[in-house]
Amino acid sequence: MKSPDTNKARVLVVGDVMLDRYWFGEVERISPEAPVPVVLIKREEARPGGAANVARNCATLGARTQLLSVVGDDDEGRLLGRISEEAGVRVNFHTDRSIKTTQKLRVLGRRQQLLRIDFETAPSREVLASKLADFTAAMPSCNLVILSDYGKGGLAHIARMIRLAREAGKKVLVDPKGDDWSRYTGAHIVTPNVKELRDVIGSWKTQADLERRAQRLRRNLRLEALLLTLGGDGMTLYTQGKVMHVPADAREVYDVSGAGDTVIAALGTMLAAGVKLERAVRIANRAAGIVVGKLGTAVVTKKELFG
Repeated sequence: MKSPDTNKARVLVVGDVMLDRYWFGEVERISPEAPVPVVLIKREEARPGGAANVARNCATLGARTQLLSVVGDDDEGRLLGRISEEAGVRVNFHTDRSIKTTQKLRVLGRRQQLLRIDFETAPSREVLASKLADFTAAMPSCNLVILSDYGKGGLAHIARMIRLAREAGKKVLVDPKGDDWSRYTGAHIVTPNVKELRDVIGSWKTQADLERRAQRLRRNLRLEALLLTLGGDGMTLYTQGKVMHVPADAREVYDVSGAGDTVIAALGTMLAAGVKLERAVRIANRAAGIVVGKLGTAVVTKKELFG
């Protein structure tokens, strides 16, 4: 597969960022205090998570990437900014002194996740409102916007962001969350997984029923397309008068965490590079097949994608 020229892709990523921490250890006994394993930690690792993982994937694929978000005034926020910049992302973090940077701590033993601990606080409205000025200022330097909604409160003004981006002539992709998608009205593409779509349109009985519901939602939200990710079953793209199903790449699934980030990052980077939608979806599907074979939030390189 020939590699597109992703150097001309200029992507702005906005959304909920988090610091993904991994503690790797060995399990050799059960605790005498409770029926739980004792993990002797041997190694620690920190990676960008949430919207920061989306941005890292865009940058790895060659896009000039800017990340706009909110973090706490803490070591975790500063570490997240530093490792994101080391990944080639231009970081613009607003600091909210009233919150702690969102963290997900995963404890692993024998290459299996034993425990996950989350730390999170919703940012203040004042900080989110001030972020809009930077969003508007970033419009001339990007040709596509990705809004990564993890439901942590960082996209309270998403409807206005979509409107501002469209007025500036930029394509807008949204990774959705929650059961009220009216705030995504006017975006170009929304990329839910099965659970996220079911929370909005309800359960479907047949593929024809799914198609009717998905197309109705696409029309109601005035979307150019709805891309449904199906895990091991691939992806289905719904556009006006057309449905395209792409089977999953036959890969061993090791870890699906962060796969949705890779999908929307690959899709957005390819579209920003001028790739047609259907080909961009096939490339994103291939990227998903690669990243699920890696541990935790990970990236896919151009070499892995295109050889």
